[in-house]
Amino acid sequence: MADNNGATEPAAGAEAPQPPKMQVLGQFIRDFSFENIMVQKGIAGGDVAPEVSVQVGLDAKKRSTDNQYEVITKYSISSKNKSGGETLFVLELEYGGIFLIENIPDEQLHPFLLIECPRMLFPFVRRVVADISREGGFPPLNLETVDFVALYRNMIAQRQQEASEAPVS
Repeated sequence: MADNNGATEPAAGAEAPQPPKMQVLGQFIRDFSFENIMVQKGIAGGDVAPEVSVQVGLDAKKRSTDNQYEVITKYSISSKNKSGGETLFVLELEYGGIFLIENIPDEQLHPFLLIECPRMLFPFVRRVVADISREGGFPPLNLETVDFVALYRNMIAQRQQEASEAPVS
């Protein structure tokens, strides 16, 4: 049945679909490493032109509690001197979140976990990286926003390519 605005109401006895729900239950650093190689090797700071490389990995798994998932974002960041190629610092961070997720269809859960959940964690990761790089004696590294949709698509394409190349037994 349609109302005056053209919207339809659920049939009598049918439940209206529930809106998706996501709640961050907790966040944590699972693993962390920062190596200031510039100081360890005694590289002079005068003629340093840093070039930063960032790799991002994603992982998600179901927890034993209903509708709870653990999502881990893995960042591997290195900075090298453009002129000499010497490594200045290496930062590795595994940052996780525990999420309560309800009313997401099963076929949409995997992309939701690996796109929306990391997107929620990213501002906190950015802050950790900026603080640690600054405390390590470098200008604060303000990470560029990560395109988690493109990252997810690349991950799926890579898995499909690996599956098609695997020998059939």
